[in-house]
Amino acid sequence: MLSHEGWQDGLYPSPQHSFPQLTFMPSTESLAAFTLAALLMNLSPGPANLYVVARTLSQGLRGGFTAAAGLALGGLVHVLATVFGLSALLAYSPTAYSLLKTVGAMYLIYLGIGYFMASKTPQEGAFGAKVKSLKTVFFESALVEITNPKTALFFLALLPQFVDVSAGPVAPQLLLLGLIVTLSAVPCDLLVTVFANRFSVWIKTNRRAQSIQNLLSGTVLTGLGLYVLARKD
Repeated sequence: MLSHEGWQDGLYPSPQHSFPQLTFMPSTESLAAFTLAALLMNLSPGPANLYVVARTLSQGLRGGFTAAAGLALGGLVHVLATVFGLSALLAYSPTAYSLLKTVGAMYLIYLGIGYFMASKTPQEGAFGAKVKSLKTVFFESALVEITNPKTALFFLALLPQFVDVSAGPVAPQLLLLGLIVTLSAVPCDLLVTVFANRFSVWIKTNRRAQSIQNLLSGTVLTGLGLYVLARKD
C-alpha cells in the first residue's frame, strides 16, 4: 500500500497533480477539418471511384464491394510508404519538407484543372469491364491502387498540410491522417457501389452527370491547393 509518508516525501505522484499528457496528434480542429476534406475528396469521383463503378456495372454489388476492399488495402500500403518517407524527409531537411508542401499544393491545383478540362469533354463507354472472380477483383483492385503514382503523390501533397510539428513526432500524425483518408474512403466507395448499381444506365448515358462529377472534383482539388499556397506556416 502507498504510505502517507510517501506522499509527503514526494516518492509518489501527488493526487493534486495530473500526469503529463503525451501529445502526438494535430489539434481537434485540424482533425475535424482534415476529416471533412477527406470525406469530400473521397466522395468526389476519381480513378478509384470509376474503377468501383466499372466493377459494379460488370458484376453487381458483390463486385463493387470487393473492389472497394481491395482499394482500401492498396491505400493502406500508400499510407505506410508516405509515413516513412515524409518522416525521414522532415527529420533531415525541413527546407525540403516545406518545398514538398509547395510542390504538393501545385499538384493539387494541376489535378483540379485536369478535372475542369475533362468536364467539357466527358468520355462515354468507359465502364465496360470483363467479369472476373471476386478473388481476382480484390487483388487486382489492391494492385491498381498500389501501383497508381497519382495516389502516392496525392498522399504526399495532402498529409503534410495538416501535420503540426509542435504537437510531437510526425510519424504518428501522418499515420493517423493516412488512416482517416483510407478508412473514410470505404463508406464512400460503398455508397458509389450502391449508386452505380441502381443508376447504372443513367450514369453510362448521361453526359451531363459526368460533367458535374468532374466539376466537383476539380473544385475540391483546386480549392485545397489554393488554400495551401495561401497559408503561412
